[in-house]
Amino acid sequence: MKPATADTEAGQSALAQRDLAQRALAQRDLAVVWHPCTQMHDHEFLPMVPIQRADGAWLTDLAGQRILDAVSSWWVTLFGHGHPRIRRAIHAQLDRLEQVMLAGFTHEPAVLLAESLLAVAPPGLARVFYADNGSSAVEVALKMSFHAWRNAGQTAKQRFIALTGSYHGETLGALAVTDVPLYRQTYDPLLRQPLWVPSPDAYQAAAGETADDYAERCADALDAVLAEHGASVAALILEPLVQGAAGMRMYSPRYLKRARAACDRYQVHLIADEIMVGFGRTGTLFACEQAAITADFLCLSKGITGGFLPLAAVLTTESVYQAFYAEYATQRAFLHSHSYTGNPLACAAACEVMAMFREEPWLQQNRHTAALMSAALAPFRQHPQVGDVRQTGMIAAI
Repeated sequence: MKPATADTEAGQSALAQRDLAQRALAQRDLAVVWHPCTQMHDHEFLPMVPIQRADGAWLTDLAGQRILDAVSSWWVTLFGHGHPRIRRAIHAQLDRLEQVMLAGFTHEPAVLLAESLLAVAPPGLARVFYADNGSSAVEVALKMSFHAWRNAGQTAKQRFIALTGSYHGETLGALAVTDVPLYRQTYDPLLRQPLWVPSPDAYQAAAGETADDYAERCADALDAVLAEHGASVAALILEPLVQGAAGMRMYSPRYLKRARAACDRYQVHLIADEIMVGFGRTGTLFACEQAAITADFLCLSKGITGGFLPLAAVLTTESVYQAFYAEYATQRAFLHSHSYTGNPLACAAACEVMAMFREEPWLQQNRHTAALMSAALAPFRQHPQVGDVRQTGMIAAI
């Protein structure tokens, strides 16, 4: 049997080797990789964290230290890392078909996923167009709305309405309807300018004004803009119930009801960007359910594959679909594509996610956890240094 000192020295040596390996990989990274949403200069003194594996809610770095993935890797890992059901679904699909272009071809996972999404989506949504990330889904919805009106002969409908504080992505079309200066300001000269309407963020309500009252007031402002500009507006785009990047701004479902009614009144499409809030995060599978409305476009991504692979989907109505359905020579087709549109592996993962929602009580568990979160937040509501405590389902902010 080795002396304790020998075991200690061996352990220390192993730790030192892992630490060296971690630092070496971080240095190699700095030499070649440009990271997203990052000032790379910061990593000259704030070391990058190399991750070698993940399980459940935990990441493990090269030194063997576990790190809580409290941000769900940008809100994508719905069920934690490495969920066995999704792993098995991807492995099974990998043995059959890993990729085929979706123009001129189809495959079972793409069809099954579309069927599964439409079966649980708000009523009236009838078609699914695939993309590969959230920003792309928003681009699809914006282009499709504009093009549908054009095909219908309403060529004046070229503008969009967005909420102050909105975030819809960082590609040029999505960024044009984003109102977060950190992302938008530099590129503003490149962007088409939307019409801005006030966010119904309940924190902005006047003293004594309820969230519902403030939502009504903001809906009145939307009505006024549509009354003046409705003939030139293609769509209103919004994040239902929660504006994430603006600071988890939350608002009453009443605004969604009023927005849907106003869009109908002025013949304007409604685009619901549920990329962040979709798949149970607000307490219902889709946030729009809480207002009992159906948007003309429902944008989904992030958690759609449980965080395993990139995928996005835009759900739309039969009316929008029919605006493009004609002989090719009419040039009415929606000529938008991605190389990995409807990737079989990603669709197989998403099909398993949908099966998990059908077969397991994830939404009930979310509601139970949300109640526990609410109870834990209660002491902060009376704290003299806290201006606001807000919560919508599994999303909470102080």
